[in-house]
Amino acid sequence: MANRSHTAGGTRRIAVSRELAAIPAGDEFLDRDLSWLEFNRRVLHEAMDERTPLLERVRFLGIFSSNLDEFFMKRVAVRRRKTLQDGGAVNDGRGEAARIMESIRGTVIELQRMQAECFACSIRPALARHGVYLLRWEELSAEEQAEAGRFFRASVYPILTPLAVDPGHPFPFISNLSESLGVVLRHPEKEGENLFARIKVPEPLPRWIRLRSAGGDVYRFVSLYDLIRCHLGDLFPQMHIADTMLFRVTRSADLELAGEAGEDLREMVTEELRLRRFAPVIRLEIGPNPSAWIRDFLMRELELESIDVYELTGELDYQDLRPIADLPLPEHRYRPWTPVIPPPLADEGADIFSIIGAGDLLVHHPYESFSASVERFITSAADDPRVLAIKLTLYRTSDESPFIRTLIRAAESGKQVVCVVELKARFDEQRNIMLAHELEKAGVHVVYGVLGLKTHSKTALVVRQEQDGVRCYAHIGTGNYHPHTARLYTDLGLFTCDPDITADLVELFNYLTGRSLKSDYRKLLVAPVNMRQRFVEMIAREAEHARAGRPAGIIAKMNSLEDRKLIRALHDASAAGVKCDLLVRGFCCLMPGIEGVSENIRVTSVIGRFLEHSRVYYFRNGAENPEDGEFYIGSADWMYRNLLWRVEVVVPVQSRPLRQRLWEILHIMLSDTRQAWEMQPDGSYVRRQPVDGTEHKGTHQTLMDLAAQRGREAAGCCEEGAS
Repeated sequence: MANRSHTAGGTRRIAVSRELAAIPAGDEFLDRDLSWLEFNRRVLHEAMDERTPLLERVRFLGIFSSNLDEFFMKRVAVRRRKTLQDGGAVNDGRGEAARIMESIRGTVIELQRMQAECFACSIRPALARHGVYLLRWEELSAEEQAEAGRFFRASVYPILTPLAVDPGHPFPFISNLSESLGVVLRHPEKEGENLFARIKVPEPLPRWIRLRSAGGDVYRFVSLYDLIRCHLGDLFPQMHIADTMLFRVTRSADLELAGEAGEDLREMVTEELRLRRFAPVIRLEIGPNPSAWIRDFLMRELELESIDVYELTGELDYQDLRPIADLPLPEHRYRPWTPVIPPPLADEGADIFSIIGAGDLLVHHPYESFSASVERFITSAADDPRVLAIKLTLYRTSDESPFIRTLIRAAESGKQVVCVVELKARFDEQRNIMLAHELEKAGVHVVYGVLGLKTHSKTALVVRQEQDGVRCYAHIGTGNYHPHTARLYTDLGLFTCDPDITADLVELFNYLTGRSLKSDYRKLLVAPVNMRQRFVEMIAREAEHARAGRPAGIIAKMNSLEDRKLIRALHDASAAGVKCDLLVRGFCCLMPGIEGVSENIRVTSVIGRFLEHSRVYYFRNGAENPEDGEFYIGSADWMYRNLLWRVEVVVPVQSRPLRQRLWEILHIMLSDTRQAWEMQPDGSYVRRQPVDGTEHKGTHQTLMDLAAQRGREAAGCCEEGAS
């Protein structure tokens, strides 16, 4: 299937690799990993799209690479292990697992070729046109070479440690995702004998070094790799340097210890992290024009096969371009965005509990301020002498998170503070262990949730003594309590003091901290207790409405769609005539538009400035006015792991103004003709085009404009009230 590039005004079609349509997981479902690669293809096209600001295109190259690294560490590692368990080599062509591994490899090679071509033929020349030059050593002036040499001797040479391999020097340990320069050395008196040496490229140093001699507004950079390569004589005096090759290794993160119920979970995760450092290498990336001798040597030492080796035609790691993406050139970036204060919270001096008591509040990040809403809620609870207890689930947060200091302050003031910390949040385990220890030292009750389940819910509960008794306030969201990602990810949060919802949340925390066997909830959908079955029932209910001639419809927004039981329920609803709109940012195992199976299902993916992270579920449920249907938000995607192996929470949004707002958000996304891609029955994606030929400004800009407008209106109301 041909791949046609998309530029402004041209045909924008992402054609999936042949293998994706050829290897469904069964005949009803697409393979999740091949579908994920098509998601990353859409990310790459943000770098290829000339409408994206230049430095943001550079950043998207790095995001694509970062996504791919995590994909290999998590998913390819699992595939590789299963293939080996099938018996035989990874690339012996036997079995379904081996065939999918070949398909993954073919797609990755294609995507990395597209990435290299985009950088070399489009982005790099565009940077040069705007005074940003990424230069080879040979392109430097004599003055610049002298400057670079001085920098090498002062700041690079002292850090480097060349490690030779010979009978007296074993093959060195190579850490995950570290970048290295392999060198073939020959003794001047033993010309026929190759010796291998490895030089680790220093991690603290930028991979592109700015040269100051040019002066002015011109930015001229030389690669750190080139700088090291051109000074190898300083590292190996008197030796003959026969060849060099850049390389990088990826190690598996598919390592989870089988702990016993009585074991200390924190100790077990700490041991898992230690072992992961030495996990098997699953990928070797090598630079252009590689040394065959070094490649074969590394394959033997790292116990790799040819399918594990990726020869790149471009940069070794495009995340190395971060110094370029961070250049102070505002005209080549997205326009700065400052989240607005949610209008109901515009009066910063007002009591937030009184505001929530007056009616439920919905916040939408990053359009609305996380600090002025979620952080304010927790800070107010910590400082309010009438607050008796604060309970919070913590899946991911940042090292400098204000929540940690706030919870500690609350505990030290005598409040009962409970924090459910998920120690096994992938790649954040070390941070969460440290945060848990810090919280425990301050007297916070730290628990690690239910044995065998990850706690992925985004919930906070505040218990407050008021004149008429104890009252509970809640925040239930779709995103983590993470101030940094709250500016980059789109997420929703509901503040409520609805007694049924808060009573459910009290019981949920008892489930997480104690040994509750709670199996039903009043209003919350809780995984793994009742969520999956409730979603299946609601989908089936829409089918019954459609068969009876009543209004029916489903809109579901999530990160990923995999669960086969839910997919089959959607197939049944489609067959009954229910129109199903699925907004799935990432991979999707459902094939839409197939006659007799899914012809009434449309799948849309929105990719752009912000990462679409919110989960919203809508069921019309026979309502004449679609806004009177049922709306839910929460932490769970429709994936097997989320619904059966994680603690997740989804909450109904009951207030009509808030339901109207969710309806508005969903329909802005569904009508997007700038950032939206529509999935085809074969698994490929086509970028949606405006019908009238005019360029739409896209979901994210539309929602920023709406938030700014509402912020101005709220500010005007406040000024009128003050006067």
